[in-house]
Amino acid sequence: MKGREVSNDEQATLKYDDKGLIPAIIQDDSSGEVLTLFWMNDEAVRRTSESRRVWRYSRQHGKLMLKGETSGDFLDVRRILYDCDEDALVVRVQPTGAACHTGERSCFYRELNTAGG
Repeated sequence: MKGREVSNDEQATLKYDDKGLIPAIIQDDSSGEVLTLFWMNDEAVRRTSESRRVWRYSRQHGKLMLKGETSGDFLDVRRILYDCDEDALVVRVQPTGAACHTGERSCFYRELNTAGG
């Protein structure tokens, strides 16, 4: 999947929720696997874009956090896509380790049992 690049004279107008946040799906650029879902504020989006490493806004701690700062498991950004409504992001990354704080590669390692199989 190749996204259309936004030129300097065409800027995305991202739409944040009433708390100033936008959901960011973090996806492995090589495999396409969804690794996690982070929330970002405008500062996290800016830092992620500039540093090419994923920053997130921690709702639990009420602050910006660089993914990998304590664990060493960074998410190196390959590209950032936004949806047609400009209210969600997909951040394509090359992980240097586990994406989940539990040590799992992906935060989506559990499955809900659904009725009928």
